[in-house]
Amino acid sequence: MFNGFENIFVYSISPIQVVANILLAFICGLLISLIYRWTYSGPTYSVTYLNSLIVLAMITSIVIMVIGNNLARAFGLVGAMSIIRFRTAIKDTQDIVFIFFSLTVGMAAGVGLHLIALIGVLLIGLVFIVLSKAQFVYPQRKELLVQFSYRATKDREAPYLDVIKEYCKSNSLINVKAIGSKGDIEISYYVHLRHKNQSEEFVRKLKDIQGIEYVNLLYDEEKF
Repeated sequence: MFNGFENIFVYSISPIQVVANILLAFICGLLISLIYRWTYSGPTYSVTYLNSLIVLAMITSIVIMVIGNNLARAFGLVGAMSIIRFRTAIKDTQDIVFIFFSLTVGMAAGVGLHLIALIGVLLIGLVFIVLSKAQFVYPQRKELLVQFSYRATKDREAPYLDVIKEYCKSNSLINVKAIGSKGDIEISYYVHLRHKNQSEEFVRKLKDIQGIEYVNLLYDEEKF
């Protein structure tokens, strides 16, 4: 009786269907990676992440075909996935959205809903492109994170303040941390430069100040 009940949830799929589903997942994953590349607004993107979006769609389609309509396989897969721990932190919310995008399209391709997969990629991709263009129409404020070490002196005011006021429209102190045993401190500011092409000159001016050992000027993605 149990064998008959299990067979109700088993379906067959031909090799041609398997190849077609995986191929469609590859095409959709490739389109998703291209959309991500076109709409990404950060300083640089990860090539391995783009490749992962393509392969993720293909793997998801295979998993869906393996499960089919078999409840036992579905529960078995849930148990197997529960022991996997993902330790890579994803900071950008849009990166997480694209992962779900690739997973969903892979699921549609795996069950043979090719039209839904293609239309979904095109429509959602169009939404991403429109939203990315809207950011150019209404640009966000560009801020940088500057970090430097400074050995404080008691006889005068910190000289780096004058440099920051000279080159920055605005600044916000976010962190002061003691480092080493010689009285050095690490200072972090969010700054908005008066002229974006003065970043190198700004760093040199800070580095020339007596008591400053190093200067780092970073583009902070989490502010945008």
